[in-house]
Amino acid sequence: MKANVEALRERYRELGEQLSDPESLKDQGLYRRLATAHKRVGRQLKVGERWLSVVTQIEENRALLKGERDPDMQAMIREDLEALEVELEPATAALEEALLPHDPNDDRDAILEIRAGTGGDEAALFADDIARMYMRYAERQGWKTEMIDATEGTAGGFKEVIYAVRGDGAFGILRWESGVHRVQRVPATESQGRIHTSAVTVAVLPEAEEVDVEIKDADLKIDVYRAQGPGGQSVNTTDSAVRITHLPTGIVAQCQDEKSQHKNKAKALGVLRSRILEAAIAEQEAKIAAERKSQVGTGDRSAKIRTYNYPQSRVTDHRIGLTVHNLDAIMAGDLDAVVEAILAYRREEALAVTRKADG
Repeated sequence: MKANVEALRERYRELGEQLSDPESLKDQGLYRRLATAHKRVGRQLKVGERWLSVVTQIEENRALLKGERDPDMQAMIREDLEALEVELEPATAALEEALLPHDPNDDRDAILEIRAGTGGDEAALFADDIARMYMRYAERQGWKTEMIDATEGTAGGFKEVIYAVRGDGAFGILRWESGVHRVQRVPATESQGRIHTSAVTVAVLPEAEEVDVEIKDADLKIDVYRAQGPGGQSVNTTDSAVRITHLPTGIVAQCQDEKSQHKNKAKALGVLRSRILEAAIAEQEAKIAAERKSQVGTGDRSAKIRTYNYPQSRVTDHRIGLTVHNLDAIMAGDLDAVVEAILAYRREEALAVTRKADG
C-alpha cells in the first residue's frame, strides 16, 4: 500500500497545481469540483500518511532489534514494536477504507423528492414531517436548503415536496435515504385512537449542473399555468408556474414556488437535469454492477427501508437491523447515529467486495 500512499501524494500535488491555475479560477464550476476533490484526497492522504508512519517505525525498530545486543535496549525496542503493531491494524483498516473507489456523484449537492404514499391525509402529514426532518438535519450539518416545488394535501401536509440540499458531500450522505418510510401512529383526525400505518417515498437525486446534461431546446415541451396554493396574489393570478417535459425521455419537472415564471423555469430545468442524470447513472450502473442494491443502481424505491413507531418512540432501519428509541430527536433532525450506521454498513459491503476481488 506504500504505492497507494505515493499515488495520493502525487494526486494531491496535481490538484493543488490545478487549483492555482488561472484558467481554473475563470470556471467556477471547474474550480468547485477541483476544490472538492483536493479536500477529499487530502483526507485520504492524511490517513495514508498515518499508516505509512506506523509501518516505517515498525521497519526501523525491527532493523534496530537485529543489530542490538544490549538486553535492556532489546526489551525497550520490543515494547515499542508491540505498541506499533497494535496500532497498525486499525491504521491499515482505515487506509483500506480510504482507498475504496470513490463515486464522484457523492460530492454533489442533492435533490430530495418526498411524496405521500399509502395512507391518504395521514401520509401527506407524514410527508411534511419527513421533509422537515431532513431540513433540520441539513441545518445541523451546516448545509443550505432551497424549496423547488410543493403540492399541498387536502388536510394539510404535502402530497409532494421537492427541495435542494446544498453542502459538502450532501448526495453521498443522503443517497441511502431513498426508499419507503413507514409511520405507525394515531392520526390527529382519528377519533377512536387507533394506530394507523402510512407511508411516504423519498427519492434522493444528485443535483446536475448544466455541463453534466445537454438539453436541447427542441427536445423540451414547456407549459405555463396558474400556480395553486399559497404564495401571494401574483402567484395565484398569473401564469407563473412552469411544467417542462423532456420529449426524448418523457421525464417531467415542474415548479410553482416562485412568483416569477423565469425563476420557476430555471428551477424546473435544474430538477429535470438531475432526473435525467439519475436515469443515466441508473442505466450505467445496472450494466456494470447489477448485483448492487444501491438506490441508483437498481432504481428500486419500493422496498420499505425504515419504520417510525410513535407509540413506542421507536425508529427501525430494516436494511441494517438498527433500532433506536429516540424518535422525537430523530424527527428534530438528529439523524447522525442512523446515517453513520448506514454509511458504515455500506463501507463494509464495499470493503468485502474489494477484499474478495483481491483474492
